[in-house]
Amino acid sequence: MFDFDIIVNRRNTNSLKWDVPQNELPMWVADMDFRTAPCVSEALEKRLKHGVFGYSVIPDSWAESYINWWKTRHDLDIKPEELIFCTGVIPAISTSVRKLTYPAEKILVQPPVYNMFFNSIINNGRFVIESPLVNNGGNFEIDFDDLEAKLSDPQVSMMILCNPHNPVGRIWKIEELRRIGELCKRHGVVVISDEIHCDITSPGKSYAPFASASEVCREISVTCLAPTKCFNIAGLQTAAVMIPNPLLRHKIWRALNTDEVAEPNAFAIDAAISAFTDGGPWLDELRSYVFENKRVAADFIAKNVPGIAVGVSDATYLMWLDCRDLGLSSEDLAVKIRSRTGLYFTAGSEYGKAGEGFLRLNAACPRATLEDGLGRLKRAVE
Repeated sequence: MFDFDIIVNRRNTNSLKWDVPQNELPMWVADMDFRTAPCVSEALEKRLKHGVFGYSVIPDSWAESYINWWKTRHDLDIKPEELIFCTGVIPAISTSVRKLTYPAEKILVQPPVYNMFFNSIINNGRFVIESPLVNNGGNFEIDFDDLEAKLSDPQVSMMILCNPHNPVGRIWKIEELRRIGELCKRHGVVVISDEIHCDITSPGKSYAPFASASEVCREISVTCLAPTKCFNIAGLQTAAVMIPNPLLRHKIWRALNTDEVAEPNAFAIDAAISAFTDGGPWLDELRSYVFENKRVAADFIAKNVPGIAVGVSDATYLMWLDCRDLGLSSEDLAVKIRSRTGLYFTAGSEYGKAGEGFLRLNAACPRATLEDGLGRLKRAVE
């Protein structure tokens, strides 16, 4: 029904991803090269035709769209009062860091992990403490002994969880989430759960929201939600935090308003409502297309690019490439590939020390674009 093979020219559109020389192919930053769902475009066109773009309020239908989507798709019950609008997941995380922790305290992350987590911690005067994931043959796992040892440090007051995990594509099991919750509760640690990639999972697989794992998990957590990754509308700056605990919720509500990131632009609400109300069929086809892309890429690399192994990935449109056998640092390898072929990947070292020797590939593009990138990768390694 939906054609994801259409190549959309994104050059000269002020695109962060595509603001590169003409000969280069960017497959780095996490946005997709597909047009958003038609229902979202139609909602934006309707809003645009109105022609007046004054200050916006948040209608009840906005919360209802989130509630219905998470109940239907992920069996999570959300109450309207538990949702707060915010302009993005990273603003929400940075606000939470400032409001729920004190300067010079420690915040735990699980590298290799989304690089902006480090920025949200360091830029706000807190310290990063790492509990690295364990690479078990391309399948990444939590070292719970190490995690508990790090959480037991009295200076650790927050954990930022990535669920599903970017960049390794791991969907955490409900038992793992429940265990994280118990450990954090025991040691007085609040959990910020970034679940922005939750709807891009392998067909037939779903993720478990952290807040659904147990009552403990609900009470100690702030969950960040958004339609932006799965519907490719990050530039519209529309997201939400879901906070069941009323004390935590009041603190974050006040903080988001103080930081001035709790008011929507003229298009943010309409986009979210249309995506979560009518975008399901489009998203289901997108998931199938993206995971076929990931299969094609994994097969091609296994057959044609010696020295690179593809990790197991059941979520996100990102691929985590183990390039350690090539004997170069992530940064040097990314630079050499880009300079020789124009192919632009993200160096794994950006995701913490545990990412050294890896590259991140964004497979959310038309098949022809992917094949072009894979060909460039093969030539670069040769």
